[in-house]
Parts: sequence; structure tokens; C-alpha cells
Amino acid sequence: MDALTTPPAYDATLADHGFDPIEVEGLTYPLGEYEPKYGEYFELMPGIGWTRTPVPGPLGHINNWILDDLHPDGTPGFAIVDTGLFMPAVIESWKALFETGLNGKTATKIVVTHFHPDHVGCAGWLANRFKAPLHMNRTEWLLARMLTADVSADVPQEAIDEWRFAGWDEALIKEKCEGGWGRFARAVSQMPIGHIRMDEGDSLTIGDNHWRVMIGRGHTPEHACLIDDKNQVMISGDQILPRITSNISVMLSEPTADPLGEWLTSIDRFRAEIDPDLLVLPAHGRPFKGAHQRLDTLALRHNEALDDLADALAEKPMRVVDSFPLLFSRPIGHDVIGMATGEAMATLRHLEYTGRAVHDMKDGTAWYSAP
Repeated sequence: MDALTTPPAYDATLADHGFDPIEVEGLTYPLGEYEPKYGEYFELMPGIGWTRTPVPGPLGHINNWILDDLHPDGTPGFAIVDTGLFMPAVIESWKALFETGLNGKTATKIVVTHFHPDHVGCAGWLANRFKAPLHMNRTEWLLARMLTADVSADVPQEAIDEWRFAGWDEALIKEKCEGGWGRFARAVSQMPIGHIRMDEGDSLTIGDNHWRVMIGRGHTPEHACLIDDKNQVMISGDQILPRITSNISVMLSEPTADPLGEWLTSIDRFRAEIDPDLLVLPAHGRPFKGAHQRLDTLALRHNEALDDLADALAEKPMRVVDSFPLLFSRPIGHDVIGMATGEAMATLRHLEYTGRAVHDMKDGTAWYSAP
């Protein structure tokens, strides 16, 4: 087996793992191209373990972080940060890890960065299995609780109106209606009835380390990142990813919000407040250094998209669906049109909020143009 699939013997620090770091687009990956298999535990550095669980589709995986901790009686345990989807392959991965990789220890707490199913999916199952408390931001917990309760088979009229607003044709709307509603609940285990709130500036003690909570906005309303300032490590969730750009979408629960404006504000704040030499542990992709570089790139991409779309609107009016070729590098099929619509609406909405676009309604569909 080669060095990309078999980790070398553990040494005292991350830098001594024996991997050859690689640098790509200004980011440094200290572990090169190494990544653990599903259900495998890899000790990243003292007190921090790394595993992965599967996610269907292009993402392929989510990173799950295992932090050394102590139970109230002083016995060793571990905290889990982000839990994976609630589906058989993920559950099997967790069971394999508990049986082979953690020396019989049990979980002390379950920590979730935000409400998306690949992060919160197994939270209830894990909390119940270990009788461990769930730590989440209140808004994110409430959203997860709300969406798991929404199991109606009928697509709400608000969703149909939004699809028509975006310019979906009637055949596509009919197809999506036939697909039903309540998909969130299918990927998320029953949530605990209570949680321990994580808010901006809180300190979460896990083992010997203190993790400062920093809230980012835009990808979700109040996404919690964890920063260990002493050891210069950040668990970033989806707030800072090394290769892909987090989806920034208008949500049906807040149809007049400006999530892209919140995202860009959060980028500026994170860049001003976090150490540029932090080791970033993202939800997708490999651990990396170069947070400021990555934040700059994320801001640049969104600002370029805003400029391109504003220029196009000066040429002719367009619907949300007409903006797809300007915003996305591949054709948008029916499998991803929901996410693409949300992101395109967020971009157009931000142009409106900043005075660079207006829209008029015609037969339930919005037509955007320059003011």
C-alpha cells in the first residue's frame, strides 16, 4: 500500500506525521493527500482524531472530528463534532469506529456546527446511544427540530410560488410536486428534545482544551465554528472550505433575507479576527493552512459573480433561471436545480439590496433588470 492510503507511525506533532505537505492555490495541506477511510480513526494531533463518513453525490464525504474528553467522573471519553447523515452506510461507519478505533471509550458530548443533514443527521442517534448532551447553536437546533417535524407529503404552496418566481416551467414544478416534501426528515435521526446552546464568544471545554465559539452567517443563519486559540486549530464546518464554495441560498423560511450579504460580512469578520496560521479542519476536504488566502478567494469569486450578473442585467432582463450560465460552470439538471435556484436568488437578492438590480413580476415570475 502506498503512503497516500497508509498513515505512518504517529509522532508528537502534526508536522512529524511523515507526510509530504503539498501546496495548492496558496493553501498548504500538511498531510498531503492523505485522508482516512470511512470508519477509520486517525490521530491528527494530540487530542484530535479524524474520521470520515459517506455522503451520496459529488461531496462524497463529511469529515467528523473526535476530540479527547473526560466524563464527569474523570474517565476518558471523546466528543464528536459533526455527525454525518442518518443512513445505513454512515451508521455502519460509526459502529466500526466504536468497535475498533476508540479503545472502548464512550462519547461525552455531541457537537454540531449547523443544521444541515450531513452535519446533524446522526446527532440524535449518537446522543441517545451514549446518553450524551447535544451542543448546538439555538437557531440551528430550532431549524433542525422544525424540519424533522415537517413530514407532510404535500409540497407547500410557498415552495411552488418560489419555483414559479424563479422561472421554473410548469412541467418541472409538477415533477417536483410529485416527488413529495419532507426530505430533510429522511436524513436526520430524531432530535433530542433539549440541547446545550453554543453562542458567539462561548467557551466549550473539551478535555484540556478550550474551544471559542465564533458564529458565521450566510451558509446557514448561525453556523458555529470552534477555535482553539492556544493550539491554533479551527473546526470550520462549512464556513471555510478549502476547495468548494459553500452554498449560499435564499431559504423558504426567510424569503426576503440577504444571505449573500451576511456571508460576505462574515468573510470580512473572520479574516479580521482569526489567526492566518491556524490549522483549519473543514467539513469537506483535507486539513489546511492559509485561512486568509481562502477567505480572500471566496470573497473574490462572489464579487466577480455579482459584477458579471449586474453587467448582464444592464443588457437585458432575465429570470432567476436565466442567470444559471453566468453563475455556474456546468449545466444545471433537475437533480441540483433547487440548490442552484437558491444560490442564484441569493446573488440577485444581494444586487437588489445594494441598489444594483430591481425586479418586476409577470405571471408570478420575477424579471430582474438594472435599475
